[in-house]
Amino acid sequence: MRRIAVLTSGGDSPGMNAAIRAAVLRGIDKGLEVFGVYNGYEGLLEGNIVPMKRKNVGGIIQRGGTILRTSRSDRFKLEESQFEAIRKLKDLDIEGLVVIGGDGSFKGAMKLCEKGLPVVGIPGTIDNDISGTDYSIGFNTAVSTVLDAIDKIRDTAYSHEKTSIIEVMGRGAGDIALWAGLCTGAASIIIPEAAYQIKDVITRIQAARERGDKDCIIIVAEGVCSAEEIKKELQEQIQLETRVVVLGFLQRGGTPNAYDRMIGSQMGAKAVDLLLDGNHGSMLCVKDGKITYSPFEEAAKEVHEIDMSLYQLALSLSS
Repeated sequence: MRRIAVLTSGGDSPGMNAAIRAAVLRGIDKGLEVFGVYNGYEGLLEGNIVPMKRKNVGGIIQRGGTILRTSRSDRFKLEESQFEAIRKLKDLDIEGLVVIGGDGSFKGAMKLCEKGLPVVGIPGTIDNDISGTDYSIGFNTAVSTVLDAIDKIRDTAYSHEKTSIIEVMGRGAGDIALWAGLCTGAASIIIPEAAYQIKDVITRIQAARERGDKDCIIIVAEGVCSAEEIKKELQEQIQLETRVVVLGFLQRGGTPNAYDRMIGSQMGAKAVDLLLDGNHGSMLCVKDGKITYSPFEEAAKEVHEIDMSLYQLALSLSS
């Protein structure tokens, strides 16, 4: 293998640049020519592929987002587009690909593998919802960003003795909401993995008020419902005036913290090693605190599960 490429796909996450940097530098160190694919699979179809040198990845490890940029591509789901993508790479004699992204990105990577292209995946999404790994790049930084925002919201909530409903990302997984709720002492945490009833939320708000709490925080993962829906229910049930904050894309941005830079760097280098060793068709993963890898097919069989003991702990500490 003499030439490889790296791309980022799907939602961006802090630490992706660390992984890109490591893959490029490791590849160069191993005597490879490394290329960057701009704008994900859509860029691959368009042939937006450029050589990457050391200077291209200098000073990027501390930057959020992805210097290769990213996109979502509906046409890449078509089989003829997948063959076209492989042709684009073969025209440049590129023999291997590193894909950094989430579940959707890995589905695309698997399709390329099935058609004969050596691919290694690196999990990168702030939702931390990728099956087959305990951790994905960007989650730690995203949670820290959410904590910082909630701490600031809590200052004004206390000053005005208001209840705040904060909506965080997490369509199918409540990891961000759970970690943020536990770490900020939220009165109620609403996640996809646990059924909720508005009466339980009300009970916790009332208990907090009876304890003399001047502020009250409710955190809801977007995959359950919107913060506005919770606000409406509370107004209808107990005429409670609340303030809604939707953190949105704020959670994706910002400087990656040390952990995400470390994991990104390790995975980026390891991805190149896997390609060279012939262990393609695999994704990097964190298992029991250690970085390892498993075939895409095996990883896809696993189901992402949240640590419900943390949820029970959060309920206990907020009661």
